[in-house]
Amino acid sequence: MEGKMIKNVMKSNIIKYTIIVLAGIVLSNCASNTYSIKSEKNKTVSKVPAWYMSDIAEKKACDIKTFGKGKDKQCIYGVGTSVSPSLELAIEKAKLTAKAELADIIKGEMNKKAKMFVTELGKTYQKSVVTDVETTLVNNIEETPVRGYEIFAQEVTMTKNNYYRAWVGLRLPLGEYNKMYNYAVIDVVDAFELKKKAELAYKTMDQTETNNQ
Repeated sequence: MEGKMIKNVMKSNIIKYTIIVLAGIVLSNCASNTYSIKSEKNKTVSKVPAWYMSDIAEKKACDIKTFGKGKDKQCIYGVGTSVSPSLELAIEKAKLTAKAELADIIKGEMNKKAKMFVTELGKTYQKSVVTDVETTLVNNIEETPVRGYEIFAQEVTMTKNNYYRAWVGLRLPLGEYNKMYNYAVIDVVDAFELKKKAELAYKTMDQTETNNQ
């Protein structure tokens, strides 16, 4: 009888310890699924993510495989940062900046405008020439598609003023590796426009043939 009681106690302890271990595993998994926002110590930013400064491990950032499909994958990258009292807005603004960088790489155009003004000042025999030169550089990015972009890195810190600072890194896979490669709206529109032009050409040709008869 006493031996049976000891066995029951041992069995009960085993079950208890098993429950404790399982609970610990569950809690650790829950803890690992949370993101801890680090506070910035100084008024000025002294440390930034390495990938933000173009120190990108391309193979890792672009998710390039060593063998098989994906080993020839290529991506272009854009990064952005922004500060806001709203976490969501800080991330969204940083993402927009990164998307603008992608668009600039794809279809950025630089224009240079120069103005020069020359005049003479002073009396007839004591004149001096005054020259004013102004140069303006304009970077144009118009209606550039960046469909299929993916986030390869994202970090958030808290400023001294309790604002959120978001760092976002985007990648745009090229060609068939872009997840929107087969769903590009612009291609559908182009095909539709081509069909309309073809129908118009056929109609014009039919009218010409009818008039010649």
